[in-house]
Amino acid sequence: MQHYQGWADERFGAVADAFDRNFAEFPELGAAVTVFAGGRKVVELWGGTADERTGRAWSQDTVVPVFSCAKGPVSISAHLLAQQGRLDLDAPIARYWPEFARHGKQDITTRMILGHRAGLPALDAVLSFEEIAAWTPVIRAIEEQPPLWEPGTTYEYHGHVFGFAVGEVIRRVTGLTPGAFFRKEIAEPLGGLPVWLGLPDTELPDLARLVEADGRRPMPGPEHLLTRIVTMNGALVFPGLDVPHGWNDPALHAIELPGAGAVASATGLAGLYAAAVTGIDGGERLLSHDTVTDAVREVSSGAGFLGFDMGARWGSGVLLDSLAFRPLYGSRSFGNDGAGGQFAFGDDEFGVGFAYVANRMIGHGDARATRLVEAVRGCLG
Repeated sequence: MQHYQGWADERFGAVADAFDRNFAEFPELGAAVTVFAGGRKVVELWGGTADERTGRAWSQDTVVPVFSCAKGPVSISAHLLAQQGRLDLDAPIARYWPEFARHGKQDITTRMILGHRAGLPALDAVLSFEEIAAWTPVIRAIEEQPPLWEPGTTYEYHGHVFGFAVGEVIRRVTGLTPGAFFRKEIAEPLGGLPVWLGLPDTELPDLARLVEADGRRPMPGPEHLLTRIVTMNGALVFPGLDVPHGWNDPALHAIELPGAGAVASATGLAGLYAAAVTGIDGGERLLSHDTVTDAVREVSSGAGFLGFDMGARWGSGVLLDSLAFRPLYGSRSFGNDGAGGQFAFGDDEFGVGFAYVANRMIGHGDARATRLVEAVRGCLG
């Protein structure tokens, strides 16, 4: 039985086959995949259930929380500003945000944040959900935070601090918060891409509801640095799907949480990366060849501050081709993935914009998206 709706160009039929097999071979609930090749949409598939409680089917317009895929819109925004000459990624952040320089942070650059090397993976301050939603209390806490290590000497995933720190640089440069800048300067000019950092109420009818797959590894205790990174010291429960301010709560999706709080469709994310690397339907590409070259230069890899190595390689705000974690197409591939297995990337050598989203959370780097990425590559020859 076919598990999906939508279409794929004849050349990309293997992607449809792989998408169908995911439903047969994984505990898939609802999912979608979209692929652009050469600036043209060649795959748009969706299937399954968007809301297990009601039985609402996944539709072409369904959007879903995509966790750290949020770092894609934020990073592309920062690189666009650098391309425009408005932001120097290698200048001290204090040039744009003077208060940031406190407590030994005077030499930290935006690229250090983008590469997870700034020594700011988590904050000492314990903030409430309301303070996080208000933005400014988080910014003040970042200003008062000393680095956990000498900036630039090692790395560790900067989680939510990534979004707030780079987002505040965007705000200082443009006058707009990162979600507002992304909508005004990127998403709306591209026809209203369904990607949001701060979901409007009008989109709630299309929001999929997350569920957790059996057997996911639990988080370590609340004092562990990894838990502090992911939960902002407990203010954001993870996975915490059906608790107040959890990942199925519209109140969470309404705020700007630019490190891990995007809501998007596969078509929106794939369209963003396609626009970045090729342009869409004959339009000019968003990021130049030189800008992409700058973004994909490796900044961090190997064992980080916590001492374990997941096999990920990082450029400036983007996940690179990582054989042991997320194998892609080569040195020009870049993207970001989400905690539930969602993934999106672009590659200007292959001319691809790709995104896979799902509402059953298996985990970072699980095989569902990787199968689809491999199928696309086979179709490209």
